[in-house]
Amino acid sequence: MEERIGHDTMDDALRRSGSTWDASQAHGLLAGRLAIHGADSGFDWLSQVLEGTDPANALRAECESLLGTLFETTYRQFAERLSAFTPLLPDEDDPTAIRATALAHWCEGFLHGLVAGEHGDELRERLKAEPLADIIRDLLQITRAAVDEDCDEESDEAAYAELVEYVRVAAQLAYEELADLRRPAGEPAADAVH
Repeated sequence: MEERIGHDTMDDALRRSGSTWDASQAHGLLAGRLAIHGADSGFDWLSQVLEGTDPANALRAECESLLGTLFETTYRQFAERLSAFTPLLPDEDDPTAIRATALAHWCEGFLHGLVAGEHGDELRERLKAEPLADIIRDLLQITRAAVDEDCDEESDEAAYAELVEYVRVAAQLAYEELADLRRPAGEPAADAVH
């Protein structure tokens, strides 16, 4: 059974290490980077999330260990095409407004991971084409998500659950759509299921 890192545990570790990223943003960034670079994204992702933190700080080392587990779990879920993938978000016990903000942060991180950095012409064209262009537009809209004060809690919960499911499937679809760009031409897929 794989180890799962909870949102609050990861968020607390990031904060204590001095990172400027929250747990949802960091996980979104990871999912976006995995879609573009696969397993090769680990070092750059970790460096970006821990940028500006003190390497000698024991709290950073603890955070880095948790981030390593989060990377391995998330990569395995994408590479093995497990339907267990879910964005790292606060528990259902938290108020909907807090969870909606975290979902918006997750989408910000994902979009940053997907579109930031140098991209070749083929990747740029792929990101402009369907279905990835739709995913990017939709997730950009979700970054502006907020709880409607005029709606009842049940309606907010239903809307939130729909958005989380959309984001979950969109991240998996982005990973699948970019599979052929994650490896040099002629090489078998490194993250294909055997």
